[in-house]
Amino acid sequence: MATSERYYATGRRKESSARVYLSPGSGRILVNTLPADEYFKRDTLIMRINQPFEFTETEGQYDVKVMVSGGGLSGQAGAVKHGISRALLEAQPDLRPTLKRAGFLTRDARRVERKKYGQPKARKRFQFSKR
Repeated sequence: MATSERYYATGRRKESSARVYLSPGSGRILVNTLPADEYFKRDTLIMRINQPFEFTETEGQYDVKVMVSGGGLSGQAGAVKHGISRALLEAQPDLRPTLKRAGFLTRDARRVERKKYGQPKARKRFQFSKR
């Protein structure tokens, strides 16, 4: 099964979850059946997705197929990056120190703070009125 190897990993960020399938290929990235540059229209998001390949110097070696859902585009891009990093680790375990040093294997646990009762937003307070 050397030619048709596929590596699977899940990436998460905020409310987004990405299922990533990595297979040896030419570097094509499909997100929800669309090319990555069509799905993520901002250049910064495309850069974020490609970071694991740049840091590990594996650009153009793997085709990526991603199913991502939940959250907004920024959270989805973070989830895809996390998933690609974990899938690369499945494919080449010797890349662990590089990915770990770059911080790509750590799931970013930051979430939106909940709104408090009796207040307009999570941290915003009603305007003080002396009279």
